[in-house]
Amino acid sequence: MRVFRWRWFALVALLTAVHALVLSTPFVAFAQQRPSQDLIARGRTLFDDQQYEESIQTLSAALVRPNNTREQKVEIYRLLALNYITLNRKDEAESAVRGLLSLSPDYALPQTESPRFRDFFAAVRQKWEAEGRPGLVKESEAPPAPVTMRHSSPSQAESSTQVDLSAHLDDPQHRVVAVRLFYRHGSHGTFEESDASLDGSDVRATIPKDAVRPPLVEYYLQGFDKGSLPVVSRGDASAPLRIPVPEASKGWILPVAIGGGVLVAGAIIGSLFLAGVFKGSSGGGGGGPPPPPPPPSNATVTVNVGQ
Repeated sequence: MRVFRWRWFALVALLTAVHALVLSTPFVAFAQQRPSQDLIARGRTLFDDQQYEESIQTLSAALVRPNNTREQKVEIYRLLALNYITLNRKDEAESAVRGLLSLSPDYALPQTESPRFRDFFAAVRQKWEAEGRPGLVKESEAPPAPVTMRHSSPSQAESSTQVDLSAHLDDPQHRVVAVRLFYRHGSHGTFEESDASLDGSDVRATIPKDAVRPPLVEYYLQGFDKGSLPVVSRGDASAPLRIPVPEASKGWILPVAIGGGVLVAGAIIGSLFLAGVFKGSSGGGGGGPPPPPPPPSNATVTVNVGQ
């Protein structure tokens, strides 16, 4: 009877840990299905709240989503331009305005908009038209060949140790001229940014050791064209990739990693006891009291389910 109680308790502890993680982990696969309109609305809200870097990261995630409508792309470019103008990043702002005009050449900001924004748009339009409207999208033209990025995340990382990443671009028209890595410790806050190396189609990047701490590190890779606008992404600010970073073993800890998320649940049993519990031992069969459970050991059990 005593062994049965321990078995039941161990099973409940394990199932509770896994169930809690399933309910709390924002799976990347689910997040990637989020409509672009949601990201555009969030990017607009972040801009209104003067969180410009966060707004740019969110709108960049929206821009590389497939199946954007023309109207959605125009709004993304408009909001990106406003963010870049506010931050005085003129080259990126001009690229965003040019992207907007290539889709909607007659677009004009409303008179209620800030003169700073309207003047910038007008200057870019004048320059763009003087150059013969380069990049103007025509209905009869085929869209640019899509760019894809292949990359697999490490299954886990050791705390305070840099993480080396690699990726491969499939870019038939060589649209990508730069790749950047965005990373952060945990799942909240602004992503830090660093340049990745691009050698032909091969990408190399490193997450610095200061960001690699329990319980996880989040990151994504993004490729940019010559106008500094994103054209491909592996993960993004809305659906980042995740690497579990286990705590140093302190006994009776059960970290569970599912779909890139991490849960560290306190377990009251070590791995040796778990093995004994689930073997179905009846306690000796001699009629006497069952033997006491073996002492717990410091162990870590990691369950990985998909990436």
